[in-house]
Amino acid sequence: MPGSMHGTDLNAVYSRRTMRRRYEVWFLRLGLADGTGAWWFRYLIMNLGRQGCDGNPRGAPVQLWATWFPRGGAADSFIQGFAMDGLDISSPGAAPFHFAFGENKIGEDACAGRVCAADHESHWDLRYRSNFGTTLSDRGWIGFSRTPHSDAIFSGEIVMDGRVFRGDPLGYGLQGHNCGYRHRGMWTWTHCIFRGAEGGNAASFEAIEYDMPLGMRFRKAVLWSGGRAFEFRRFENMRRSCAEFNWSFETVNPRERTRIHANVDGSGASLHRLPYLRTDCSGTFEVSNNSLARATLRFEQEGREPLLLATDSGAVLEMAGGE
Repeated sequence: MPGSMHGTDLNAVYSRRTMRRRYEVWFLRLGLADGTGAWWFRYLIMNLGRQGCDGNPRGAPVQLWATWFPRGGAADSFIQGFAMDGLDISSPGAAPFHFAFGENKIGEDACAGRVCAADHESHWDLRYRSNFGTTLSDRGWIGFSRTPHSDAIFSGEIVMDGRVFRGDPLGYGLQGHNCGYRHRGMWTWTHCIFRGAEGGNAASFEAIEYDMPLGMRFRKAVLWSGGRAFEFRRFENMRRSCAEFNWSFETVNPRERTRIHANVDGSGASLHRLPYLRTDCSGTFEVSNNSLARATLRFEQEGREPLLLATDSGAVLEMAGGE
């Protein structure tokens, strides 16, 4: 099965405590089942070998992020930094993976956390399961982008300033794992969940593009549908607009005679922009994210009727750099 992996191998820690320049993050995007909004959680470590970026308020070596994307409203982010004291993390490459500091923790199929920032408090206790995981990009020590849970179904509870979100299922999305010596200068990334008629997930789709040396670009897309993964590396008719926050393209696999026409629209009130700190501590750059994006997909496979997929809030679109 092309690109198919699952669980422990994809969440395994890469960073060592002696590494002076590296970020590693385990994250979740969770669109609520009732359609009222989406949550984005990040468990981040950075520059453990030199205790983060000393003196920078965004440079703590251990960080917890929570972002709430309300339907029809502006997103809110809550970020809290922590010292390395008390960080309990599995050894590089070890399985099963675990990451904990105080009451905050994430593992192979569950996470919990509490963020107190900007006079707000959010806490959560979640479990997740899926049928598929994949590696989207792997450049060794330079960095990687992995998705241990690509068609994730979440259950549990989230509380924000006394407002309770609870359910089984609570929502749908992904759990991802990224790592790098530095962030790319430009990237575009999307993940889409397409719900099935009986409440499960009919398909998931993920695609990425980022800059490489000598003006080159890395591109890959993976569709999970019908119990099978379809990979794509050749992109055509691409249109990327930071201003309109839209990404559309076609991607082809000539060997399997498959083609996808994709359009992801991240415009609207929930578009959120945040500064990310560079791993060399030299400053920040802006990352735009809408975790309530809309997406349409047309999957063509020779000898079969086209598969048409659409969601009005089940996608995430993220961009950094570029026009």
